[in-house]
Amino acid sequence: MYHMPGNSFGELFRVTTAGVSHGPGYLCIVDGCPPGLPLSVEDLLPDLRRRRPGQSKIVTQRQEEDVPEIWSGVFDGKTDGTSIGIVFRNTDQRSSDYRDIKDKYRPGHADYTFDAKYGFRDYRGGGRSSARETLCRVAAAAIAKKLLAEVGARVLGYVTQVGNVIAEIADPAAITLDQVEANIVRCPDPVKATEMIALIEQVRKEQDSIGGVCELVATGVPPGWGEPVFDKLKADLAKGLLSLPAVTAFEYGAGFSVATARGSANNDPFVKTPAGQVGTESNRHGGMLGGISSGMPIVCRVAIKPTSSLPQPQKTVTRAGEPTEIATRGRHDPCLLPRFVPMGEAMMALVLVDHWLRWKAQCAVNRG
Repeated sequence: MYHMPGNSFGELFRVTTAGVSHGPGYLCIVDGCPPGLPLSVEDLLPDLRRRRPGQSKIVTQRQEEDVPEIWSGVFDGKTDGTSIGIVFRNTDQRSSDYRDIKDKYRPGHADYTFDAKYGFRDYRGGGRSSARETLCRVAAAAIAKKLLAEVGARVLGYVTQVGNVIAEIADPAAITLDQVEANIVRCPDPVKATEMIALIEQVRKEQDSIGGVCELVATGVPPGWGEPVFDKLKADLAKGLLSLPAVTAFEYGAGFSVATARGSANNDPFVKTPAGQVGTESNRHGGMLGGISSGMPIVCRVAIKPTSSLPQPQKTVTRAGEPTEIATRGRHDPCLLPRFVPMGEAMMALVLVDHWLRWKAQCAVNRG
């Protein structure tokens, strides 16, 4: 049986994307949104503006307004239960920047692997692998966030590390959007944010790039979302976040530190909360036990690699395997973290809303 290419994500809340960074634009189709949700272009714009290029001096200077057009699925200002079609038009492509590298493989990019899979590739920008595709995910997630808000759930991301500069975050669940948006690097620790910005400016002057870490937190998620075996909530979060460009690692809760912990120190004792609910004294489990949400904040982190496109010369080979050098032209982020935050939030929101709908379909009937 032929397996269709993976251009869709989700089970009951399903998102399909199409488009390339130097083509006419992008198409996003959202299936499974319940009818009656108030929705307009204005609802999509805040997170799209947080993602868009050219927003500050430390990101790519490509200028795209990224204004969505809702073509279907909304009538009289509300979702009608049918497929929601959203279109974005590219307006600031500079495909000529990539002509010199059409027969060369860029280190760190998917050029070679695309050739190996398909036999040829769109060499303009990143083609289908471009992070520009994520504007579809961010738009879809704006809808998901509205649905999650109806049950009191909120998703928020922020930068905790750029290079060797690490922020101090005492309580991830207490961070606010205003704190995150208070600076251009989207780090809620203002002292470390200043150091991060200086580091990003330094590597840009050196024609280089730098990686880092983004932390994502979901609060207000009730206990019971997720499946106990293959579709664990943690597994779907990992898949969703690792599907984003440049993500190389995922952890949740205490993460890799559990490798040196003892069980007596790692377990979170159960307690009765002030609201009379069951909770835990600490949250080393990151809000998920057995792949199912526990009601505590869901906390995960992803590592983002340095931007692969560099203006400085790098060793590579041609499609024929001949040694050569490559220096990438075009406009690229010296650090992906500031614009990654809404992308990470998007995948977390899409996973959560999908599992909420799955919970409703299977379990809500027994809960009154």
